Amino acid sequence: MRVRRTVLSTLGSVALVLTSLGAVTAAAASPAAANPCGFYETGSDAFYNHCTSDGSNVVIKVEVAMAPDYERCVGPGRSWLGSAGKIQGAHYTGRTC
Repeated sequence: MRVRRTVLSTLGSVALVLTSLGAVTAAAASPAAANPCGFYETGSDAFYNHCTSDGSNVVIKVEVAMAPDYERCVGPGRSWLGSAGKIQGAHYTGRTC
C-alpha cells in the first residue's frame, strides 16, 4: 500500500511538472500568434508581416478603402500599412523587389 501511494504521488508530481511546462510553452508561443504571417490588424492599425528565412524583400498589394490600391516593397518582419479603418487588406503579389 505504501509503495502504491509513493508511485501515485510521483506520477502526480510528474503530471504537475509536465502541465507546468505546457503552460510555459503555450505562453512562449503566444507572441508569435500576436504577429501572424501576412496581413493582420490590431484594434487600430494594419500590418503586413513578411515571414522569411532567406531575407528577401517582396512586393505586396495593399487594398485601401475609398482610395486607389497600391503596391509596396516590404522586407522581412512587420511593416505598418496604416490605420485599420483605412486599409482593407494586403497580399503577396508573387514578385520580389
